[in-house]
Amino acid sequence: MGMPQRSRTNTANTLKDKLPLFSDGVHLTEKELLACQTLAYALPEKRDRAKANLAGHRASAIKGRGMEFAEVRQYQNGDDVRTIDWRVTARTGKTHTKLFVEERERPILILLDLSHSLYFGSSLLLQSVQAAHLATTLAWSAIQHGDKIGALIATEQVHVELKPRSRQQGILQLIASVKQIHHDQLSQLSTQKIDPEHMFHACQRLRRLAKPGSLIWIISDGSHFTPSCLAPLSDLKRHCDMGAFLITDPLRQGKLTLPKQFQLPVIEGNKKILLDRNGYDQWLSSQLSAQADFTNMMEQLNVNTRSIDAGLRLNEQLGALR
Repeated sequence: MGMPQRSRTNTANTLKDKLPLFSDGVHLTEKELLACQTLAYALPEKRDRAKANLAGHRASAIKGRGMEFAEVRQYQNGDDVRTIDWRVTARTGKTHTKLFVEERERPILILLDLSHSLYFGSSLLLQSVQAAHLATTLAWSAIQHGDKIGALIATEQVHVELKPRSRQQGILQLIASVKQIHHDQLSQLSTQKIDPEHMFHACQRLRRLAKPGSLIWIISDGSHFTPSCLAPLSDLKRHCDMGAFLITDPLRQGKLTLPKQFQLPVIEGNKKILLDRNGYDQWLSSQLSAQADFTNMMEQLNVNTRSIDAGLRLNEQLGALR
């Protein structure tokens, strides 16, 4: 897949007014990724769930595993039965449960898919730009909570590993790497070779990189997650917590109103194709199928998948990040 040609009309001026700060929707700048820190501050911690369900004192959307023992208290409805302290229960005759405190610096890893298929945008941003904004926002949030942030950035040609690091070191290495890889991908779209299993190899590398107890965020358009990816991701899920974001585009979801008769130029791999109504319907069907396959794979792993639209600014979709 690739980037459809955009008409140079007054629409460009309208889009410019809607774009995120410092962004042109196609290229990435350090300033726009630094500006994602503001979005991270807008993500409140969840404090409305029982501490026992979260297995930690700091609220989190996903339960932590790397934890220190804090105290024992009497069991309450809703507590995780796996944390029952059977010795204290036997001694007192009343059911007691253990409470834990999450490690101060939990490793958080982002699998960021910057494959050629994400360099596509029909409305506001390239999907790759939205993916970068999302990854950086999650990274800023991790740093604000005192966690370590690392990443595996995957393309058809390179896999860049960023080991989890704390505070400014972690976020700055991510921003620099995402910006450079995105630039390289844009300049190589017409010549890039396609490895159908490059995401499988990325999942294998992630399995070696992630330590038990890590939190893993997967950010992708889902196009390259073949059935072979299921095995390494299943291994990861046994020892790590995981969440997924599907980056979509209005044209790839059939949300745009198109005339009955049209010719739509689209870059498909290294080839430019011209879609008419019938061609577009077939193309759209393949896009929706790939998205559904990715979501189904995540469901098999018991991983929640949230959709992020590249046709909207990320600050309009913060509800999906909470």
